Amino acid sequence: MSSAASADWYRRWGKRLLDVLLAAPLLLLAAPLLALAAALLRLQPGSGRVVFRQLRPGLHGQLFTLYKLQTMTDARDDAGQLLPDGQRLTRLGRWLRATSIDELPQLWNVLRGDLSLVGPRPLLPEYLPLYSPAQARRHAVRPGITGWAQVNGRNAISWEQKFAYDVWYVENLTFALDLRILVRTAGRVLGAHGIAAPGQATAEAFRGSSPSSSVPPDSAV
Repeated sequence: MSSAASADWYRRWGKRLLDVLLAAPLLLLAAPLLALAAALLRLQPGSGRVVFRQLRPGLHGQLFTLYKLQTMTDARDDAGQLLPDGQRLTRLGRWLRATSIDELPQLWNVLRGDLSLVGPRPLLPEYLPLYSPAQARRHAVRPGITGWAQVNGRNAISWEQKFAYDVWYVENLTFALDLRILVRTAGRVLGAHGIAAPGQATAEAFRGSSPSSSVPPDSAV
């Protein structure tokens, strides 16, 4: 089988097979940790939901329900508006995010077929009309728990850089690249790199790219 045919087979069938073969045992192994995290979330003052649910765009922009552990409160100001992320993020929530434990429920999304282990991160539905045609290509594959942008800066890089990495991944998706990203993800998680954007508690909201924004070179190293 030629390299092109091999890459096409992986994109069509192998990637989904890899997702199921890895996500199922990982979810079983993570179950005790998830149970402990859920108990701690219940015990913290003002605890509410343990599991955070939110609609996110998946393959071809189709919406699905994403699952994560709850890391923020629903605290609001006098006008009923949610307080900034930094004020709602709990101490336990910061730790869950730093260790990426809050992401573990997404293994269920992988088994359901909403997510892949590797792919562009699923963002908010309100961002969909803000993408340029090139940036929208990130939805040509299933979104992932981790991705090329995550191992090249995560939330510490600009939106334009993230989207450039996402599109590069879509155009260069292979089994070898996915394995490389998974290995690098383990190192990023252990080092807690790029959890938040500079000066932000989490990630800065995307408000659209300027017409003059250029796509940075891909990172193939």
